[in-house]
Amino acid sequence: MAHTPPSAPKPPQRISLVSLTAQSLLEAMESGHWQGHLPGERELCARLQVSRHTLRAALAELQRDGLLQVSERQRRRIQLKKATPKTADSRIIAILSSRPLTAMSPSAVVMVDELRDQLSRAGFTLEMHVAPACFTAKPARALEALTERSPAAAWILFSSLEPMQSWFIRRQLPCLVVGSSPQGITLPSIDTDYRALCRHAGAMLQRKGHKHIALIRPEGDFGGDLDSESGLLEALQGGGSAKLQVLRHNGTPEHLCTLLEKALRMPAPPTACVIARGMHVLTVMMFLLRQGRRIPQDMAVVSRDDETFLQHTVPAVTRYASDPTQFARSVSKAARQLAETGVLPPKAIRLMPQLVRGETV
Repeated sequence: MAHTPPSAPKPPQRISLVSLTAQSLLEAMESGHWQGHLPGERELCARLQVSRHTLRAALAELQRDGLLQVSERQRRRIQLKKATPKTADSRIIAILSSRPLTAMSPSAVVMVDELRDQLSRAGFTLEMHVAPACFTAKPARALEALTERSPAAAWILFSSLEPMQSWFIRRQLPCLVVGSSPQGITLPSIDTDYRALCRHAGAMLQRKGHKHIALIRPEGDFGGDLDSESGLLEALQGGGSAKLQVLRHNGTPEHLCTLLEKALRMPAPPTACVIARGMHVLTVMMFLLRQGRRIPQDMAVVSRDDETFLQHTVPAVTRYASDPTQFARSVSKAARQLAETGVLPPKAIRLMPQLVRGETV
């Protein structure tokens, strides 16, 4: 049989160049392309087609992960760690979240309870780890400590951003993203199809005659929120002269109301809004009513998400509702496969919710 030579590093492409550069370096080291020490920075920059600034940031990531060690002569010694082994009889699936259940939305709590029940029936134990330090821009140390202290057959990542997802790729630990991944991240994920949902919402509002529409969403580059922006822009670009304004708030009622007040004082204020979190719908509606704005005559309101309490508002909120049982079933199926085989194809599963027509549009 012919010997297959070690694979050379592949130039990273597109978004998050630092993390993709680190991933490319790691793949080449693991394949045996480099052994002992890495070559100098000039050679690495030429091979990977990146700047020295990008290369150094990627090398720093690998060093923080304990995969490289810098000697006194500044040579970088390779010290690959083996991924945490998955024992054949491991029956633990772990959720990693930045917030405890008590701080999650009601729909998320229902989904976790349903997921726990389904996994229990399949013989698995669901553990939940609340670790805000793992959700920072540099999560390597916290993630290393957590995964060594609490090994699991598979990890389910809630509301995770690119640094955490890239770390799981580099460490080759089985994980499933509940949410969306940025472009270039090859992890399996399950989420609502926010792009299609907001494309539908934008077209619906345009048919109602709205020319100035606001998307109200939290700060941060969560995949679902980025997809929501893209979906609304696609709908408005295909429908003529309608404009989109994005209000990114820090999650507090005070900041959200300040942004709304500024938007309403503009020469062409929004006449409709799509709100990206159910919990913020009441803040928006109560602020509008306090300002003397009628719903929907002066401002139409659409909730991108559904929560149980939205069923009791007057006027009834127009919103998009997913079945938490169906969502949990999809997560459970993928998590069980990950736990039993250690792998899943890097596939993005997207579920389209149903429109619940209310009185706010």
